[in-house]
Amino acid sequence: MALSLRRGRVTAVVERLPELIRCEVEDAPCVAYPRLTGPVEEGDEVIVNVQARELDLGSGGFDVLYANLTRGLELPAEEGAHVMKLPYTALQHAVLHAEESTALPESLPGMPVVCCSLHSQVVPACAGIGEGARVAYAQLPGGALPVSLSDAVRTLRARGLLHAAIAVGACVDGDVHCVSTASALAWAKAAGFDTVVCAIGPGIVGTRSRLGHGGLAAAEAANAASALGGRPVVAARVSEADERERHRGLSHHTEAVLALCLGEVTVADESDAEGWREACDGLPLSHMGRGPDKDPAFFAAAYAAGRVARNMLG
Repeated sequence: MALSLRRGRVTAVVERLPELIRCEVEDAPCVAYPRLTGPVEEGDEVIVNVQARELDLGSGGFDVLYANLTRGLELPAEEGAHVMKLPYTALQHAVLHAEESTALPESLPGMPVVCCSLHSQVVPACAGIGEGARVAYAQLPGGALPVSLSDAVRTLRARGLLHAAIAVGACVDGDVHCVSTASALAWAKAAGFDTVVCAIGPGIVGTRSRLGHGGLAAAEAANAASALGGRPVVAARVSEADERERHRGLSHHTEAVLALCLGEVTVADESDAEGWREACDGLPLSHMGRGPDKDPAFFAAAYAAGRVARNMLG
């Protein structure tokens, strides 16, 4: 249960974005979240969490900066914030939450909510919704917690297919932070968004079991949407190329999500996927290292969910 921490020096800064820094610590790849741990410069003395990379996990190709001993100590809290993210852990920090300053509606009548079980469904789902609609992305726990890790979200913003990113629950570093999935959906309604795409962050927590995986966040999103009068659309996880039998055809993850949905949900038909390649052209499509030519069914199904949501807008 121990953290695997190691001290080192930043030997290179590879990419610098306001919300994400890719660097090297003692020549090993590392990511840093400067809005959480402060700025990073070459030569800084840092502490990094090396456990995922040392375990050779699928999501563990890099270390994560834990603390910058050179310029990351005594950082001030966000002004006016008092609600903690990751409370009572070594990474707890206060963040302003939308519920503190925004009057939230009690319902979101008719708002379509796309419920994804994987982050790699977000790009095709947003492509299915298309331009001209105001779309919010709600990141739910179940994969990566930092919203700022997602290159997909940055690309969708640049293309005008996504307009705000909400960090829900334990997720961190979003444009907006909400305590719960329900309040995230209500905030999006109050802020004038037409639809919300819900998903977990990059990667997924998984145990090879029917109920022990992060994709069940899609059921949580669907149930919250149903309870508030929205119209949940479940993005089916479909694959023709996955080597694992449990994920070929309709994944057992989607079957579990649908079994846990307490209200009426919509699942797209194959006909809703028409034109998906053209709509997704130039967008980053990747799932388990497979692109649209190696596993077209996966991306077509997610696109179809977005198209259904767009049709619900009239």
